[in-house]
Amino acid sequence: MPNNHKSFFFNPLDCMTLDSLPSQTIMAFRTVNTFSVFRSSLSPPLSAFRWSSKLRFSSPLLRHRYQIFKTGGGRLYSFYSVFENIIEELEAPRRRKRVSATAKMGLVGMGSGEVTEDKLVNRTLDRGLLLEFKKDSERVLLAVAQKPDGKKNWMVFDQNGVSSSIKPQQITYIVPGVENFDHTEIADFIKKAQDNLDPTLLEFAWLELLEQNKAVTTEELAEMIFGSTEPMESYCTHLLLSRDELYFTVLQTKGSRSFYGPRPTDQVEELQRKKLAKEAAEKELQEFVDLLKSAKAMPLKSKPPKSSWTAEEKTRYKVESLESYAIDDCVDDEQRKTAGMILKTMGLVKTASSAVNLLIDVGYFPRHVNLDLLKLNIRTDHSDGIIAAAESLLLEASDPDEVNRKNLTDLKVYAIDVDEADELDDALSATRLSDGRIKIWIHVADPARFVQPGSIVDREAMKRGTSIFLPTATYPMFPEKLAMDGMSLKQGEICNAVTVSVVLHSDGSIAEYSVENSIIKPTYMLTYESASELLSLNLVEEAELKILSEAATLRLAWRRQQGAIDMASLETRIKVANPEDPEPEINLYVENQADPAMRLVSEMMILCGEVIATFGSRNNIPLPYRGQPQTNIDVSAFAHLPEGPVRSSAIVRTMRAAEIDFRKPMPHGILGIPCYVQFTSPIRRYLDLLAHYQVKAFLKGDSPPYSHGQLEGMAATVNINTKLARRLSSVSLRYWILEYLRRQPKENRYRALILRFIKDRNALLLLVEVGIQASAWVSLGVQIGDEVQVRVEDAHPRDDVLSLKEIIQ
Repeated sequence: MPNNHKSFFFNPLDCMTLDSLPSQTIMAFRTVNTFSVFRSSLSPPLSAFRWSSKLRFSSPLLRHRYQIFKTGGGRLYSFYSVFENIIEELEAPRRRKRVSATAKMGLVGMGSGEVTEDKLVNRTLDRGLLLEFKKDSERVLLAVAQKPDGKKNWMVFDQNGVSSSIKPQQITYIVPGVENFDHTEIADFIKKAQDNLDPTLLEFAWLELLEQNKAVTTEELAEMIFGSTEPMESYCTHLLLSRDELYFTVLQTKGSRSFYGPRPTDQVEELQRKKLAKEAAEKELQEFVDLLKSAKAMPLKSKPPKSSWTAEEKTRYKVESLESYAIDDCVDDEQRKTAGMILKTMGLVKTASSAVNLLIDVGYFPRHVNLDLLKLNIRTDHSDGIIAAAESLLLEASDPDEVNRKNLTDLKVYAIDVDEADELDDALSATRLSDGRIKIWIHVADPARFVQPGSIVDREAMKRGTSIFLPTATYPMFPEKLAMDGMSLKQGEICNAVTVSVVLHSDGSIAEYSVENSIIKPTYMLTYESASELLSLNLVEEAELKILSEAATLRLAWRRQQGAIDMASLETRIKVANPEDPEPEINLYVENQADPAMRLVSEMMILCGEVIATFGSRNNIPLPYRGQPQTNIDVSAFAHLPEGPVRSSAIVRTMRAAEIDFRKPMPHGILGIPCYVQFTSPIRRYLDLLAHYQVKAFLKGDSPPYSHGQLEGMAATVNINTKLARRLSSVSLRYWILEYLRRQPKENRYRALILRFIKDRNALLLLVEVGIQASAWVSLGVQIGDEVQVRVEDAHPRDDVLSLKEIIQ
């Protein structure tokens, strides 16, 4: 050892027996016995050193090994009067007796108000003092006082080189023993302080003060753990206390000075447990964030599958929290907090759109994820139990109406629908009678042959209310195999149906009708386009189709005479292939509802609805009778508008909502018929299926399964889900139209009809080629019904933004 050091090896246990010492002192002896203490004669003051010890505590949570602290160039250790420490332990019982009277109401040091007040006297703020102040809710800075700013405030120069005015209540600590501090040395002071911080020092101090039942000021604690109250040691102690969450609590504060007391052991152990749990949670969070960052950096085809994020419970909870946050559907504050922490750790703002984009970036969501499908919690897949029940219905293959079915397989049957239709509910036949009148058969699929009211499959269908048709997928009301293989009409095969036959008067009104169970054999499966083409060819061999078209014309004319309002407009359909791809193929179709084939089918469906309502009314059958009470619309007021989308848009704004009555029919003013029941889509609409249950029971001679009151209650639930499905379909269609427009060349021009003016020259337009409405400013001189040309300036499907600009010719 160098000559300028004096070495000691001190073993107090050689001097006395353990039995004569208090337990705290025995612990101190054991501590001292683990190391030798020496100090340099050339070393800095004791305030520059710290001691190290190895403490063995009874609680495993409080067991730590103290680290030796290095200062300067040599290994220097603070003796800190170890022997005096031990002697002080021997004196502790006598001291405690002396202060027992003041300790009865609290910790020693807090029993005397005068002593406490003396210790908490604030130092007068003066130029050159080094102080700590709260800049904002998250930042605490060190600064040098410069000069007063008004009566109470002070100008300070902080560690970042910024001069600002602070209020007295912002000051959190004034470093003692400092005068005329140079603000250029703040950074160096902070660095030295940070190098000196060792939270384990507080643990020994806490144990000693807890044993002594004593509270202290910052400076007193600095003297205890550093052996000095010099500025650096005092500030280091203040930092330790301000960051401490375990051992000490603030008992009293006056200005920037505080009095600290040791927490009870059980409280410290509880806080320690919480701290360890928090650290484990933070580690788990960081591991998850690392996974997110890794997945985000991967190429699209290499990103982990969605299933990998839900394989483990801790990962599943976090990713599901993000998903719930993205769709604003967090089940509790904890889930919302978890998602917020993930976004913050990722450096993202805590918004739903940030969560959406993050989940897209890591591959959990596809780029074109349907958020509304998630938000509305729409049922998509059927459970295994429902699928099994549906398959058993197919295997049974019994027909309760077999003996009562009328054989109509000799008729030529046309099924006309969109080309991608999965469920075919209806088909048509027609002939001309010998007296010249037209007879029509409207064949409707018969799902009630398989499904009984109240069965498990029926209850599931009621919960769904309707099949959902989206550009990216179809979610059927019934399990797909049952709907397609059992219920749906199929070309060239014998199919069960409920057939409504109607004979028309020459003016298009109903002359006679019948409703019966039947078997049919569909001849043709036609799209609207192919049916229109056949009509235009006027082929002799397809005379039945021509008769159907003639019947539709008669019916439309008759309904208009009854006050019907023609609502034909443009209808857009989109089919998206491979919607999981970043750039899926989009097929867009715009159909004019005034097209001959679409008009034909529409008129026949309305005719069927009128017959079923009439049949139900005459036989007192509770049914979902639909009506539109507004029968006094003055159509002539809209005669100046072009017929079609422009006029229809204007009329729709004046219409009242349709109503349903389950006791008796009511007029349907818009359709121009005395009564109406939807009946032709029982595979895809539950209220149509209810009408089938009721009508088929009557045909069999049974009482209807449901009363009008029961129907009303069921319809309330069904209508809620139907509205959600309709909204989902509408929003999804608009999204993909906007995505379609986003991909088109910027120079593309689009025809736009002016539907109405919103304000000044800001008009609501209908883009004819895509069938979407949007607003844009149009030039002076153009009027409602005029056609202008526009260009798409911007299209953002996720934000539902479509910006148009008129092209001035």
